[in-house]
Amino acid sequence: MSPRQLAFFRARLCAERDALVASAKDTTDTLQKDEAIADPSDRATQEEGHTLELRVRDRERKQLHRIDEAIARIDDGSYGYCADTGEPIGIARLLARPTANFTLVAQERHEMRKKMLG
Repeated sequence: MSPRQLAFFRARLCAERDALVASAKDTTDTLQKDEAIADPSDRATQEEGHTLELRVRDRERKQLHRIDEAIARIDDGSYGYCADTGEPIGIARLLARPTANFTLVAQERHEMRKKMLG
């Protein structure tokens, strides 16, 4: 992968990372601002919203980890190469999923193995 392409993907990953961090901060601010609600049904609705928000944050936390790993791969020169086979992942796949660590074939094989092992 050329230095220009690596710079493009680094910028894209950093922008996605910044957006996720800002979103997490907004959630924290919102959760801290919420007032205690006396009505049980309103409180239940509020708690359900909090639960959903925290689930989204957990998914985003995992995505942040994948982004950090992808940036580390850019730094060590392994970005864009399959972790299983060492083959190039392909620009089209990286454009669709910049955190991809496997070629499409290797990813499918990895998922099949996961299903078989439970």
